Amino acid sequence: MTRLVVATRNPGKVREIHEMLAALGGYEVVGLADLGIPESPDEDAVEAFDTFEENALAKARYFAAKTGALALADDSGICVDALGGAPGVRSRRFAAPDEARGERQDDANNRHLLELLADVPDEARTARYVCAAALAWPGGREAVRTGTCEGVVLRAPRGTGGFGYDPLFHLPEEGGTFGELSAERKNEVSHRGRAIRAVIELLAGG
Repeated sequence: MTRLVVATRNPGKVREIHEMLAALGGYEVVGLADLGIPESPDEDAVEAFDTFEENALAKARYFAAKTGALALADDSGICVDALGGAPGVRSRRFAAPDEARGERQDDANNRHLLELLADVPDEARTARYVCAAALAWPGGREAVRTGTCEGVVLRAPRGTGGFGYDPLFHLPEEGGTFGELSAERKNEVSHRGRAIRAVIELLAGG
């Protein structure tokens, strides 16, 4: 059985990716916590690129080298049209450090996004979630797959599910936000679900 390391510290991502990989036969899926790998400042320094694909590959390479196992890493974020595609790859730490101090990062990021969009009319609040999922094998083989999901940014959060910007990201065709959808439905329609399913197809095909 091949060990597959899910290379993320985000508990929401770990949960979602583990659920999607559950049916993948022939692989022992483990997280960084399962392996007892302590968090290191070097990990953040790895994600220094301007595209989701480059960041995901860099992180997958880092943990493949560190663990000696096949590593799956993703980089994802929300791209808002009215902000010229921001926050994009800076989604995780969109709020300035002083804004986030003493608060959960997700809450600070969401508040910052709403402040920037305060004067943007509803019809211009279009956005998309993007996820690049990368695989890196210890021998040097690499692959990356990308998924997207279109929606709009609401003026106030709705729902308590998901994480990150999910309570603000409304999908008109679903009639709700990612924060309101069930975990199963989110995995079916989300950017990460689409990227991870493409990775599963790749792994299933050898």
